[in-house]
Amino acid sequence: MSVPSWVADSIFYQIFPDRFANGDTGNDPGNVQPWGAIPTNRGFQGGDLSGILQGLSYLQDLGVNALYLNPIFFATTNHRYNTTDYFRIDPRLGTRQTFLQLLNEAHAAGIRVILDGVFNHTGRGFFAFQDILENEKDSPYRDWYHVHGLPLDAYGLGNPKQYEAWWGLRELPKLNTDTKDVREYIFSVAKYWIDQGIDGWRLDVPNEIDDDAFWQEFRTVVKSANPDAYLVGEIWEIDPRWVGDGHFDGLMHYPFRDYLLDYLAKGKTTGAEFSRRIGDLINRYPAGQEFSQFLTLGSHDTERLHTMCGEDIDRVRIAFLIQFVYPGTPVIYYGDEIGLAGGKDPDNRRAFPWDQDKWSLRLRSWIQELIRIRKDSPALRHGQWVPLSSEDQKLCVFGRSLREEDIVVVVNTTSDERPFSIELPETMSTGSTWTDLLTGSTFTGSRTIAGRIKPYTGYILQQAALLRERIQVNGRMSG
Repeated sequence: MSVPSWVADSIFYQIFPDRFANGDTGNDPGNVQPWGAIPTNRGFQGGDLSGILQGLSYLQDLGVNALYLNPIFFATTNHRYNTTDYFRIDPRLGTRQTFLQLLNEAHAAGIRVILDGVFNHTGRGFFAFQDILENEKDSPYRDWYHVHGLPLDAYGLGNPKQYEAWWGLRELPKLNTDTKDVREYIFSVAKYWIDQGIDGWRLDVPNEIDDDAFWQEFRTVVKSANPDAYLVGEIWEIDPRWVGDGHFDGLMHYPFRDYLLDYLAKGKTTGAEFSRRIGDLINRYPAGQEFSQFLTLGSHDTERLHTMCGEDIDRVRIAFLIQFVYPGTPVIYYGDEIGLAGGKDPDNRRAFPWDQDKWSLRLRSWIQELIRIRKDSPALRHGQWVPLSSEDQKLCVFGRSLREEDIVVVVNTTSDERPFSIELPETMSTGSTWTDLLTGSTFTGSRTIAGRIKPYTGYILQQAALLRERIQVNGRMSG
C-alpha cells in the first residue's frame, strides 16, 4: 500500500469554518449571530477563510502542520454538507482568490490542507436536482438521483420517499453514482481542487457509496493528479476493507476514540485492558497502515472531549498524551486545545473564544509540549507498537520502537500514587537510566524499569543516553 510519506509526520487541526475566526466582516450575512452565540443548526456566526488566514500564526505557534477543513463550497447551511456548487467557494467564507491565498500561505508555513469531500449527497439547490424540480420527467438529470416518483416534493409536504436522501432528510438528496455522468462529475471535482493545490480529501460517509469500482477510480484520478495526496475516509467501525490501494490511505479512527473514552471518561476498562484493546486495533489492519490512521478525539459529529471527560483537565491531558504517543496521525478539533466544551451537534460547533482569559493555558501548553516531543521522536511517528505489561493492572503501559530508539509509556488514571515494574522484551534495547520526556524525571532499569507514578499522570520514557545525544545536537531536552 502506498501512503504519502508526510502523513505520519503530521499533526492535523480540524476547523469548522463558520466558528474558527471572523476575519472579514464584509462577507457576513445580514442576520449574522454574535460571535459566541449558542450554536444552532441554521445560524451563521461569520467565521471565514480570512479568519483562518489570520489564524495561521496561532496554528504555527501551537505546532500543527496540517489542516482539515469542514466543507467550504457554496451551500445554504453553516455546516455546508448540502452542497449547491462544488466548484465555488461559499461567498460567506470568501472567494476562490481568498482560498488560494490561504493555500499558498499555509504551504509557505509548512502546513498542508485537506478538504471535506461530500459526494454521497448534494443540497436541494444543486443544479441537477433543481432541473428535476423544474422539468420533472423531461429533465436530463433524472438519473442523477434515485427518483421513485414525480413531481418531487422536496420541502416536506407530501411523500417523503419520492427520492432517496441521506438519513431520509429531504434537504440531502442522494446522488446516483451508478450514473456515468455523476461519476465523471465527482471525479472532475476531486481533480480540480487537487490541481488548485489541496493536499487531499477527507471523504464524507463513503460507505454509503458502497462501490469498490467507484472508489478505485476516485483514488486513481486523485493520485494521478498528485501521488502525494492523502485520502481519509469517514468510517466509524473497524473495517480493513476501506484501506489500501483500492480505497483510502487512512480512516477517521473513531474506534480508538471509543476505547479511549471507555477507559478515561467512562471507567469501563482498566489500564491493562485499554492497552490490550488499542494494541489489537493495530493488528486489525494491514501492516504499516496504522501510521496513516486519522486519530481524532473529537469532531463536528461528536461531543467535545472536554465535556466527555467531565471537564476534568487532568483526564483531558492524559487523553492527548495517549493520542500523541499512539501510531497514527493526531488530529486536534479546533478549540479542544484550550478546553472548549460542547455537547452533541450543534453544541460541539461553538465559536472559538479568542479571549485568552477563557482558555486553559495549562492545557494548551501541554499540547504544545506533546507536539514538540512527537516531532523530535522518530519512534513516536514511525516506530512499531510494542505490547508491554505491568503487574498493576490499573496502569496502562506500552512501547514504541524504531531502530536504536525505544519509548516506554506509563499512564496512571487512578487517584493513588502507584509503583510500577515493567519488564522489557528482547526486541527493545536496555539502558541503566530512563528519562521522562515531559518532566525530566529519571528511572533506573536495564531489562526491567521500575519506579512510582503519581495520580492522573503519564510518563514518556526514553533512554537517558539517547536523550543526552539529542540535547547535544539540539541544545535542549527533546525526545
